[in-house]
Amino acid sequence: MSTQRLIFWLRQATLVLLCLPALYLAWRWYSDDLGARPVTEATHVTGDWAVVFLLCSLALTPARAALDWMPLTQIRRRVGVAAALYAGLHFLIYVADQKWNLLVVALEIIKRFYLTIGFAALLALTALAITSTNGWQRRLKRNWKRLHWLVFPAAVLAILHFFIQSKANVGEATIAAGLFAWLILWRTFPSRLRASLPGLVLIALGATLMALAFEVAWYGLVNHIAPSRILDADIDLDLAPRPVHKVLIAALGAAALVGLRRLQQGWRLRRKRPVLAT
Repeated sequence: MSTQRLIFWLRQATLVLLCLPALYLAWRWYSDDLGARPVTEATHVTGDWAVVFLLCSLALTPARAALDWMPLTQIRRRVGVAAALYAGLHFLIYVADQKWNLLVVALEIIKRFYLTIGFAALLALTALAITSTNGWQRRLKRNWKRLHWLVFPAAVLAILHFFIQSKANVGEATIAAGLFAWLILWRTFPSRLRASLPGLVLIALGATLMALAFEVAWYGLVNHIAPSRILDADIDLDLAPRPVHKVLIAALGAAALVGLRRLQQGWRLRRKRPVLAT
């Protein structure tokens, strides 16, 4: 299969996968499967997927570099736009829950900090989605890359919004924060170190420790739970897998995937190497 054909089918498959959560949510709504508070559940689901796709869009750059597979760069824009669309749907469902009273919505955004930062993240993601086209890249030139660095503060705001909205149970938010920490650590590490397996293992450990720090800090500052209780829970195998365990597993899984890819590439090179006659 030619590279162009491969990219075409990769884009189509990506589009289908990006639409599946919305279609499944619509089916659950239609079949009355969203529980006693369907609007609240739909708001949470769309917000969760916005964060997932935002992290996925940021993960495609290290995935392309680590796996040495250029077609991954061709779907990054679609995944990023999907994150903005799910964030917009998240906001629209909230507005619908407020009976489309925009004055009430505006006042709530001003009064409630988690809504303020969530709305700021939405505005940033919307700006990035609108300017993601080739036309805007030509218009903005060098400023285009500067503008699109907004994705990082937008991700920070989105994850903080996730933490606050999760209230007492911040397990999923902790996982999101830990994975985002991995993405930031990968970008800040020297290129030679992040391309090596020991470097990836080091990044995995760093992201896990940061996820643990986020979890301990949140439960300590907000719920006034002693750090020792969180640490005891994280080392108790009966409670596994905890959020920090999932971050570690995902990060080490990325390192293992890179290792397997290197082995596959080495095997292919050995097969192509000509055999010298003796």
